[in-house]
This record gives sequence, structure tokens and C-alpha cells, in this order.
Amino acid sequence: MTKLIADLVAPIAKKQAKSLEIHGDVRIDNYYWLNERENGEVIAYLNQENAYAKTVMAHTEDFQKSLFEEMKARIKEADESVPYKFRGYWYITRFEKGQDYPIYTRKKETLEADEEILFNCNEMAKGCTYFKLGSFAISPDNTKIAFTTDKISRRQYTIQIKDIKTNEVFSDKIENTTGSCTWANDSNTLFYTKKDEVTLRSDKVFKHKLFTEAKDDTLVYFEADETFNTFIYKSKSRKYLIIGSSSTTTSEYRILDANNPDGEFVVFQERVRDLEYSIAHYKDHFYVVNNGDEATNFKLQKTLETQTKKEYWEDVLPYRANVLLEDIEIFSDYLVVNERENGLNNIRIIAWNGSEDYYLPFDGETYTAYVGNNPDFESNVLRYGFNSLTNPSSVIDYNFKTKSKTILKEQDVLGNFDKNLYDSKRIWATARDGEKVPMSIVYKKGVELNGKNPVLQYAYGSYGSTIDPSFSSVRLSLLDRGFIHVICHIRGGEYLGREWYEDGKMLQKMNTFTDFIDCSKFLIEEEYTSEKHLYAMGGSAGGLLMGTIMNLNPELYNGVIAAVPFVDVVTTMLDDTIPLTTGEYDEWGNPNEKVYYDYMKSYSPYDNVVAQDYPNTLITTGLHDSQVQYWEPAKWIAKLRDIKTDNNILLMQTDMTAGHGGASGRFEALKEVALEYAFLLDLENISE
Repeated sequence: MTKLIADLVAPIAKKQAKSLEIHGDVRIDNYYWLNERENGEVIAYLNQENAYAKTVMAHTEDFQKSLFEEMKARIKEADESVPYKFRGYWYITRFEKGQDYPIYTRKKETLEADEEILFNCNEMAKGCTYFKLGSFAISPDNTKIAFTTDKISRRQYTIQIKDIKTNEVFSDKIENTTGSCTWANDSNTLFYTKKDEVTLRSDKVFKHKLFTEAKDDTLVYFEADETFNTFIYKSKSRKYLIIGSSSTTTSEYRILDANNPDGEFVVFQERVRDLEYSIAHYKDHFYVVNNGDEATNFKLQKTLETQTKKEYWEDVLPYRANVLLEDIEIFSDYLVVNERENGLNNIRIIAWNGSEDYYLPFDGETYTAYVGNNPDFESNVLRYGFNSLTNPSSVIDYNFKTKSKTILKEQDVLGNFDKNLYDSKRIWATARDGEKVPMSIVYKKGVELNGKNPVLQYAYGSYGSTIDPSFSSVRLSLLDRGFIHVICHIRGGEYLGREWYEDGKMLQKMNTFTDFIDCSKFLIEEEYTSEKHLYAMGGSAGGLLMGTIMNLNPELYNGVIAAVPFVDVVTTMLDDTIPLTTGEYDEWGNPNEKVYYDYMKSYSPYDNVVAQDYPNTLITTGLHDSQVQYWEPAKWIAKLRDIKTDNNILLMQTDMTAGHGGASGRFEALKEVALEYAFLLDLENISE
């Protein structure tokens, strides 16, 4: 491939210097012009990069096709979800062979009843380069369904409503929403959230009456604070409509009797800086998961419906410093608690009458367990999911009364898959400040620690988002070819609790990057791999991670994949017209304040590209990305090409029809994975 690269002329973006000054500091951005989405020169440049990437990877096209078919062949094409029951109907999602999109159906009372097709997304997607059914909400009388669609991939959804029996789509049409909505109990009033047209911040809650014009809808709530987003939902008890407002570190809720949609929402507990809470209703109480009074890892409290202010909250599960309380699920007879201790998921079951309090048993250290879809308040059965790095996903029903579990479905992995051929474990690296950083790894049995194994090291490390070790049938295409896959649970995520997150954000953000690098060094020192065979991958904020580690320690990696990478941190965070910016101040800091500006500038990948050798790099993005704008990776690759001193591969693939989540359709996304895998495998001289 190296000779081919030498014979090709890579696209060169023109330089058009723009001076950016704040706090007495001047940055010169030669590629600022690339943010002009409507500029024909910009589109031409993106197309040139796509053509260049296609040419460089042309010798792998047959391999990409075979990888795609291999990954697709493991997936059961004709498949359906485990049914769940809600208000007298069983709901099922199914796929038909050869079709890219799901079909949503329901059956009344029994699974033997006639099927009602709610949505055939294959029909709805015809003629669309991108299509996504965001969500749908069934009216309480079971006759109508509100649904949301996105045909551009900027997460700006259109709400429509139809009659389930006749399939008639009503004239009501609401544009630029978040993609979720909820009915009042009268089955005539719909509440939804709209986005700011420019920033795409979710800032307004509206009330819509059936068969009226959207322009006449009533504004119920406006979130004036630009660092907050707002949303609306209905309590599981179906008694309350709940408006939420949240920033990275602060929450506030408003409640209204769902039988009185024209009433006034009442503040549950007004926002207090750094108080995060969530609420669930049960009988005459609200249950409040919160981090008040320095309960860093959260605690569970309760309060009467009529006394919702913080001073009335009483402990149900007091704060425990070593246990992260993530969420709760309420049933009529039982409380189910999602907890995390030492990085591992736990599901705790507590009888309301005080007679029982125990944990479901899980084995190993590289698994994921989670509470599934449990809409039936009166059920004696908990539905949960389980998988691990070596075990495909299972959907399980657990009976509270009999304490028996029934595996309703195990993920089918077609072909010759045998989970006994693979092994996984958790290992710990020591970070430079002495912290122990866990890694979950999976590999095919028989791997020797001789420094020659190709390793793909993956991480995210932001927003307190935890990347749990979960099964992937797609990943088998790497494992079967000798790769070890490593998930690094670095600071910035919440794997080891809330403090693990706090130590990887704001003015502690550098810990995220050095944790990843220290894990890389550990993998090399322990001879899992070497610099010639170590690869790094991350997306979005994980793409920021990739950009930073490439600047700091490029010599550690033979290749890097940066998907939709957030790499122009300073410029983006200074532009409050860009989607997400103002809501991110509590994650990264506000660069309008010099201390945050200076710190952000110290690690921002785009601002720190220097004349040095960089690893082989594949960058992916989407033209319509609303989370990380396409111009960040476009500017980054242009600057890398201009400054870097090596002859290594540098490619960018822009999906001209998609956004942050990539291509729509069940199998189309596998083509993107096939490109990524072909890029890695080709660097290892593996071609089949």
C-alpha cells in the first residue's frame, strides 16, 4: 500500500487564514472556511477526499465485500423481538429476510391473535437516502399512534399521528422535534419537545390537540438557560406528565396530573447547582434518585406527592460510597435497583413489604446486565438482559414470586460460532498518578503473549458514559483473524463510579487521555502486543481521545480509527450557535473563561497538530452530523496532511447522506465496519 500512496496525490485543501482571538491569544485557522456547508468548494473537497480514500483502499474492495457478507451471514435475517405486553396488547418488532428495516406489530391479548402492522419501515424508507423511525407513542385508548421520523439524519424529527385501525395518517404534522412525545390520558392531547432551529437545543415543550395546526400549539414550557435541555414523558404509573430540564450536572422537574392536560405544571424541586435527581411515581409517593448532600454515587429517597421539595426527601437506600446507584424500576410489589460496584453491573430486588432484599447472581468480570423493557406496572416478572464479551445477548424473564428465570431468547449467531473458542478477562493498568485503570479484553483461545498480536484498543471516556463489555458478532471477524479486542474503562466514564467521571472532565480532562496511553504502554510492556501491532479506535468524544493520543504519543500506534471525531474543541466550544455547545460547558468548561480556554487549548487535537510522524489514520464523518459537525474532521485532516512528516496512510470517508449515527438500515452500517476492519487488517497484511 505504501508505494500506491507515494504514487497518488492526496487532496490539498486551500489555506485561507482566519485570525481567532480571545483572552489576548491569537489562533490562526487556515481551514475555517470548510465550515461553509453550502459552499461548492467544500463539497468538492469532501468528494475529493472520498475519491482518494476509495482509490487507496481499492485493493481491499473485494475483501471489504467478503467481510460484509461474513458479518451479515452471522445475523439472522428473519428475526423478531421478544414480545412485551402493554395495556392489553403484545408488541413485537420483526425483520424479514432481505429487508433492511424493522416492521412494528401488535396482537391483542394473546400471541395467537391477528397481527396488526403498526409500521413497515421498509415501505416508509422507500425513496429515502436515510430513514429512521425515532419512536412512537400509543394513545391511552389504544386507537391512535403518534410517530416520529427523520429523513436527513440531523436528529430533527417530524411527528405525525395515525389511526391504527384504518392506517389513516392525520393532517397533524409537527416539524423539528426531538423525536419523542407523550399522550395525556384523554387520548386527544399530545405533548412534545421542539428544538431551536439553529443550535438544535431541545428548549420548548408544546401541547398539541388532535386535528389542529401545529402553528396553533400551546407553548407549555420554555427552557431559557442555554446550558439546559428539556424533555417530557409520562410516569410508569401513568398518573403524571413530567417535564424534565437537565444540564450535565443539574436537574429540575415539573409535574402535572395526566388527567388534566390543560392544567399548570408544578415544579417538583427547583434546580440547585450540581444537584442531579430523577423521579419515579408509586402510590402516593415519588422516589427520587439523587446526589444531594454530597452523595456522589447517588442515593434513593422518597417523598409524598404533596411534599416534593428536597427538605421532605427521606432515605430509602442511603448513600454508599463504593456503590453507584444508576437507576430504579418500580413494580407494584417490588423495587428493582440498577447498581454498579467495582465496575460490575448488579440488579438488586427489594420487596416493598420488606420481606426480601437480594441480588441476581452473575458470574465473571466481563459481562453486561441491564433491566429491559418493563412497562407493565402490575407484573410479577422482571425482564432483563445479559451478555458478555464471549456470550451472545439473552433476554430473560425473572419471576419475583417463584424466583425462577426463563431465557426467552438467545441471540442467534449463525455459521460455525462456538463461544467456547473465545476467552475474556479483566486486567488493570497502573496510570501515571497511581490509579488502577481496568480493561476488559476478549480474544480467541490460544493467543500467546509474545508481543506480536494485533490489538484493537477502544475507549470513549466522556460524559460519564460507561462502555460495558458486551458481545458483538461483528467483532468476531477481527478475533478470528488473531486480533485481541480491548475496552479501556478510562476516567471520564463512570465505570468505577461517579468520581471516576469527575476525574476525567473539566480541568481533569487530561486524565482521560493519559489513562488510555498508560493502558497502551501496559499492553506493550506485558507483551499483549507491540507498537507495530497496536491500533486505537474511538468515536465522537472518543474521536477527541484519538486525536489527543495521536498528538501526545503517536509512536505507540500503528493505526488509528477516529469516527465522527470531536477534534476542534476550542473553536466549537466558543461558538454558541453550534448544536450542543452551551450544554457542554459543564463537561469541558466554558472557554470564554481564560482558565478553561487555556486548558482546552492544551489538548484540543486540531490546535496541537505538530510536525511529527503520525500513525496510519482513517477518519469517518457524516455531512449532516448534528453532534459533531463534519468540518471538524475535515479541517483536522487538512491540517494533518499539511504538517505531518510521515508517509503513512491518512484517509477520510464522509457519508454525504448521513449524520452522527452513520448509515440507516440494518445492514448498510456493516459496510462502514467492513471498511474499518479492512483498513486494520490490511495494515497487518491480512487480506482474507
